[in-house]
Amino acid sequence: MSSPVQPNQVQPGQVQPGQVPYNPVPTPPPLRPRRRSFAGPFVLIVLGVVFLMGNLHMLSWMRLGTLFAHYWPALLIVWGVIKLIEYQQAQRDGVPARGIGAGGVFLLIFIVGCGLAATQAERFNWGEVRDNLNLDDSDLNNLFGETYNFDDHLEQDIPPGATSLRVNDDHGAVRVSFADDKKITVTVRKRVGAENQGDADKYNSETKPAITATGGLLTLEAKTQAAGDHAVQTDLDISIPRKMGLNVISRRGDVTVTGRDGDVEINNQHGDVTVEDVAGNVKLTLEKGSAKVEQITGDVHIIGRLNDVSVSDIKGGAQFEGEFQESVKLARITKNVSFKSSRTDLEFSRIDGDLDLDSDDLHADRISGPVHLTTRSKQIRLDDVSGDVRLQNENGGVEISMRSLGNVQIDSRNGDINLSVPDKAGFHLDARTRDGEIQSDFPELKIDNGDHEAKASGSVGNGSSHIVLNNEHDGIEIRRASTIKSGGPVEGVSGGVSGGIPGPPRPAKPAKALPPPKTKVEPTEN
Repeated sequence: MSSPVQPNQVQPGQVQPGQVPYNPVPTPPPLRPRRRSFAGPFVLIVLGVVFLMGNLHMLSWMRLGTLFAHYWPALLIVWGVIKLIEYQQAQRDGVPARGIGAGGVFLLIFIVGCGLAATQAERFNWGEVRDNLNLDDSDLNNLFGETYNFDDHLEQDIPPGATSLRVNDDHGAVRVSFADDKKITVTVRKRVGAENQGDADKYNSETKPAITATGGLLTLEAKTQAAGDHAVQTDLDISIPRKMGLNVISRRGDVTVTGRDGDVEINNQHGDVTVEDVAGNVKLTLEKGSAKVEQITGDVHIIGRLNDVSVSDIKGGAQFEGEFQESVKLARITKNVSFKSSRTDLEFSRIDGDLDLDSDDLHADRISGPVHLTTRSKQIRLDDVSGDVRLQNENGGVEISMRSLGNVQIDSRNGDINLSVPDKAGFHLDARTRDGEIQSDFPELKIDNGDHEAKASGSVGNGSSHIVLNNEHDGIEIRRASTIKSGGPVEGVSGGVSGGIPGPPRPAKPAKALPPPKTKVEPTEN
């Protein structure tokens, strides 16, 4: 039997009244220190080794940049693998794994930002930037390398059936002159971008120009692209017989052609082109360059986007199509001239003087009609014009001096019209303007200058030519041209010459206001 419990006896686990219970807590084992991550130092070591190789010229900076642009995500992959291994090791050791930390976040952002920028830069069309900024070939190519020069010489007889030469040169200037013998001679001057002489010699051997013959066509290849992405610029100085036709295809570089007795065709994307002394037709297709063409016995055709254009002493016609950014200068073109751009449409039959066209002004003298001109935002001055004239202009004044009067129609808006006709010319006039006045040197004309509209009509002499003038928001002047700047004979009726040597210029007569016309003047159609 169990012994009875005595009064006031404390059993195990019991607490006497007023006593605080005591529960012993086991002491936890001390935490093991966390290991430091070596992912960040590993990435820094890799980057340091790469930059060291660049400084020691073991790898070119361009090559390092290309490698980084393609493979920078590999750094993130290696970093992630290291962090995963560290996490697994921490789990085995029973310690918490380290996070990335503020420094790691900064390094991660830096790598991703630089990597994305490098990738976009590697994909970017730097050649287009170079063309738009008008930079030289060496400005963007081979930024951190060296340039090596090489010279070469090619010479061979012209095959009996060869009648034309085609030149392909992507990078470099091309100069073609005439030879007295029946040979093609090429002087080559080459610039190669490379890290060292050995690489330059290799790229030079890969880009040797070559001459091939196929039927009647002789082809000269500069082969500047044969070295891949490495910068190679090849200048060609070529001499061939005068009677050979010529076709030059150049992406970048100036082209000069002189002394040809055959047709010349040039395609150039960026460079200045000069063609002189050609007994044949000339066709130029250009982008972002200038053209100078002189002493051509055939026709001239220029197409594309150009800066400056100068064409003179052409026995045939001239045709211009495209956009012309700066100025166009024409002189002494015997046959029809046609000029078409997004802003100006001009055509006339010949020019014995000069024409100067830029973004704000058009000035020409001694041109023969029929003249058709449609443009806007230009100040127009045409001197010593012969024949018919049809002109439309907006936001610019019009001043025309007729040498031989034909039919004239001028429609203008926001600009004065000033028309000078020969002293003895016969014509019939219909003129109207709003918000302007009409002035005339001819008392035969009837003028009505109202508050908001002015009209004039009438006939002078035999009235053989018809003049129609319409203007909006400016005035009209019809003046008598009794002298001619060129010093030639004064011309009278349409198509005729009255003869005589002009005396010194005399001032124009003041305008006369006459009674209103009997007939209504209607604006002409554009």
